[in-house]
Amino acid sequence: MTQTTGIVFDIQKFSIHDGPGIRTTVFLKGCPLDCLWCHNPESKKSKPEISFISEKCILCGYCASKCPNQCHIIDGKGHSFDRAKCLRCGKCTMECYSKALEVIGKIMTMDEVMAEVLKDVPFYETSNGGMTISGGEPMAQFLFTKSLLEEAKRHNLHNCLETSGYAPLARYREILANVDIFLYDFKESDPERHSKYTGIPQDLIVKNLVELDSLGAKSVLRCPIIPGLNDRKSHFKEIAKLANKLSNIIEINILPYHPLGKSKSSRIGMEYPLSNNEFPDEDEIRGWMDTVQASTKVSVKKG
Repeated sequence: MTQTTGIVFDIQKFSIHDGPGIRTTVFLKGCPLDCLWCHNPESKKSKPEISFISEKCILCGYCASKCPNQCHIIDGKGHSFDRAKCLRCGKCTMECYSKALEVIGKIMTMDEVMAEVLKDVPFYETSNGGMTISGGEPMAQFLFTKSLLEEAKRHNLHNCLETSGYAPLARYREILANVDIFLYDFKESDPERHSKYTGIPQDLIVKNLVELDSLGAKSVLRCPIIPGLNDRKSHFKEIAKLANKLSNIIEINILPYHPLGKSKSSRIGMEYPLSNNEFPDEDEIRGWMDTVQASTKVSVKKG
């Protein structure tokens, strides 16, 4: 791939939770983190994957006839899929009538992505919206992300970038002029827990955020809260403490855990480590927000 092509796993129109106004969110595959609670597990790997929803299968046999490695077996027991032999070529999905099999991840050019984004310019103009690049981690496809941001700015679009903060600072500096708001994740304040829950150290993430703020970057601090892992008062106070250090922060978003990653993981043959977690109730979420708000003047909202 070149800097004008990337792997996209979704383009979501009429997004209202990924920055101000009505937006189109471009989701890129690939992420250096391995968060236990990830609600987009299909975004972790940088290569295309095959999604299989067995409940949708009508046992037509098309996939078994087209698969070059005989990964699909249709018999009296139903439909079995041997992922170990799968080449991810996607031939089995091309005419899967019931959409039980689908490819997640498509190589797209910058022009193809922008053609979709620009279709909704009237909505952006009336709502002060624009384009958001998310993932995965957009900085894992840095040249493609940079190209999209530059092209969007050529069309005078408002750009948001959702990021874990885990990338070289020099790369953030390169795109700074074309990002209006960084939707910046802050997943865990304790360094040891951060490494345990996400698979990577925390220091670069915090360092980059503080440095970007010093350069004038606007940010929204996005904090996923997972019951039993990081729903601690000490963590809530650290969220407020970090926000209080930032001169250009817009708001803090509390992102309540939701178990949608469980079914998504199953579809791509991955195990989901938090299988027993469920949605927190609204009173619990309100308590989290109030605890953060008590220690900061920065507005705290549910994301």
